[in-house]
Amino acid sequence: MTAPHADAAAPTRMTGIGRVLVVVYAVMALAATGRSFVQIVQDFAAAPLAYTLSAVAAVVYVLATVALVKSDSRRWYLVAWVAICFELAGVLIVGTLSLTHPELFLHDATVWSGFGFGYFWVPLVLPFVGLWWLRSGGRERPDLDGAAAPDDAKAGIVRTDGRSSW
Repeated sequence: MTAPHADAAAPTRMTGIGRVLVVVYAVMALAATGRSFVQIVQDFAAAPLAYTLSAVAAVVYVLATVALVKSDSRRWYLVAWVAICFELAGVLIVGTLSLTHPELFLHDATVWSGFGFGYFWVPLVLPFVGLWWLRSGGRERPDLDGAAAPDDAKAGIVRTDGRSSW
């Protein structure tokens, strides 16, 4: 008896740079979750704002990772957009506040402090790449009924809309 498997002809968004993006989001989710857990367990009273923001970042990265993986459906595609836009706003707001009001983060930084300085600015670059990937034509955007549109190459369609082919 063979194990059930996904239909090989089913469209997927997880190819090429999409896979790399999901892996980076997963690593950030693990890093932010671990950081916030340790911060909160060890000494939450020392810096409740910073530690809460680290926990929010962890939740956002986990949600974005799951949404990107499942972004073939319209609902998850929209969840990915919202999560990544929230992430971008968070890193810009917290990054700016950490520079203009450093007293808020004297005891400890967050994942997004200094625009992600502690993570080599990956938190600053990642949402831009994520939004670009969702917007670009590496795969089709899902149609309104939740199923992904057919693959252009399989359908014999030549793209003229200027979107990337990867």
